[in-house]
Amino acid sequence: MSLALGVDTGGTYTDAVLIRDEAEVIASAKSLTTRHDLAEGIGGAVEAVLSQSGVDPSDISLASLSTTLATNALVEGQGGRVALVLIGFKESDLAKHGLSDALAGDPAVVIEGGHTHAGGEKAPLDEVGLLSWLTEHGDGVSGFAVAAQFATRNPAHEQEALRLIKEATGKPVTCSHHLSSKLNGPKRALTAILNARLIGMIDGLISRAETRLTELGITAPLMVVRGDGALISADFARERPIETILSGPAASIVGARWMTQADHALVSDIGGTTTDVCLLTGGRPAIDPDGARVGPFRTMVEAVAMRTTGLGGDSEVHFVGEGLKGGVTLGPRRLLPISLMALDAPEMVHEVLDRQLGNSAPGDHDARFARRVLGQTPVGLEGRGADLLDRLGDNLRPFGDVLRNRLDAKALRRLVERGLVQIAGVTPSDASHVMGKVSVWDRDAAEKALMLFGRRRTGAGNPLAKSAVDMAKIIIDQLTDQTKWALLETAFAEEAHDFAGTSADLARSNMLAAALSGHRGILRMDAGLNLPVIGLGASAKSYYPAVGNALNCEMILPDHAGVANAIGAVVGQVTIRRRGTVTSPSEGRFRVHLDAEPEDYGTAEQAMKRLEDWLRTGALADAKAAGAEGIQVTALRDVKSAQAENREVFIEADILVEASGRPRIAVE
Repeated sequence: MSLALGVDTGGTYTDAVLIRDEAEVIASAKSLTTRHDLAEGIGGAVEAVLSQSGVDPSDISLASLSTTLATNALVEGQGGRVALVLIGFKESDLAKHGLSDALAGDPAVVIEGGHTHAGGEKAPLDEVGLLSWLTEHGDGVSGFAVAAQFATRNPAHEQEALRLIKEATGKPVTCSHHLSSKLNGPKRALTAILNARLIGMIDGLISRAETRLTELGITAPLMVVRGDGALISADFARERPIETILSGPAASIVGARWMTQADHALVSDIGGTTTDVCLLTGGRPAIDPDGARVGPFRTMVEAVAMRTTGLGGDSEVHFVGEGLKGGVTLGPRRLLPISLMALDAPEMVHEVLDRQLGNSAPGDHDARFARRVLGQTPVGLEGRGADLLDRLGDNLRPFGDVLRNRLDAKALRRLVERGLVQIAGVTPSDASHVMGKVSVWDRDAAEKALMLFGRRRTGAGNPLAKSAVDMAKIIIDQLTDQTKWALLETAFAEEAHDFAGTSADLARSNMLAAALSGHRGILRMDAGLNLPVIGLGASAKSYYPAVGNALNCEMILPDHAGVANAIGAVVGQVTIRRRGTVTSPSEGRFRVHLDAEPEDYGTAEQAMKRLEDWLRTGALADAKAAGAEGIQVTALRDVKSAQAENREVFIEADILVEASGRPRIAVE
């Protein structure tokens, strides 16, 4: 008998499951995610499943972790302060390719260097310029991203920059060629920025998880779910945390397939921060050929073809005052629900809400609170942000006591993005408490907060809602609509028929809305999804029946839908993919692009064999390092050629090697 422990750290809850012989869930539990120390939530959930099952912790042979931490951080713009070293590019590339937006004010330097498409040096690396810049900026960041032009053809300048930065600062460095072997330097640079930003966050999660599991007597090796649903070792995840984006959603797809055995369905997983939608075809999710997209960022990370929307049970509720009726929108930022915050500080929260309800007119900051995230050390923080953090202190504070002007509001937003401050406000979770859909937190606090929110005036001068229940219904109806749109966008994006228009526009079109409602006029129109939806997440059973009705489709809600991510964390495979390229810089020369200097051969077959052997060796070593056993290795060649003067001319070859096996389990 084998016992596997799966853990998922979400934005609101941490889930744990125990699975016996990869066939049966014998225990499952939830604990609130503790942002200040994630190990507390992990420990709470694991202790609960151990208690339920009566299992001896030493009998657990595998532990695996999936997490939405990286995904949520990128969606919400959080992470460490990093610096970008761009080699061989132009200053204008920072803005042109969205790198400035990704840096969001973090420092960057553009220096001479880089290589050509064939791997030759374009210009010497400006080492003096790099070292001079490091002297000025090296202390104010938590890590570095390095991207050189055509580094996948010759990584020498990235490797030298890595050495210089390490010697000068001792801080983590992410090189773009370590994350992808594909061309497109600016996109690799973006991916490197995001990886560098996540290193401290993911390392902290893994370290605390390992410590807490050991304290509980669990000595099994810890695995982590990658964004394509495969498993990797904890050490591997520490080096490349960017590969854990969409980890939680990918695990949910694996879990959905395991629970339902569905071959063709849309899988929709609603968490506290995001809703993740993926098409399951032939029982497998597709891998996004363009790289994972999370929020505004398109990365070069291999991950499931998932559409992630900033919509969840804890999404921020925004007031829309335009129009006679007014309304709300949800997301993309996650807030702490008022009903949850009231459990931590009941007297203070109720006192503030009661005082605000006693005011004659609604205030801009009603039912909103802020608190510092304890245990987080600010790096490179100064000026207004540092003053605001000091003003917050260690206690929960109402917005009105913290913000004195618009500049303060901007500074607070930046502190939230840095993960240094949390905001509490009205969310769909509060609306669910008011409507009686859930009853785990403080319903009275939620009711007061929704009464305050409903007092806001619409364009007609009337209150948005007459009661807390009316306000809750407006919020839940909006959640249904935005979930429906997220599913329809995915459906249109995957639909074989070429409809005119973007998937977002098509999903929200008036004609489609009429057809979904079964319009009967001169025209008879009907529409709906032609495949089932598998609804996952702790709140899926509360929200998703209405979504199924709105889309006229079957809604499948599995028994363990609330812990699908944790299930998927332990039923997957370890899979490592490595890619490489052979080019032909001149007739009769075939160049293999390796991590060291490029190598030339006299025939295409010699070059491809050399590359394939090198990729096999690396993939096998990485798979073993990632914790796999019983490894199978496969290789696929994609050779591009052209006809010239009645003969076939070699242009380029891409080789993909995949090493896959089951995670290694602990043995006595």
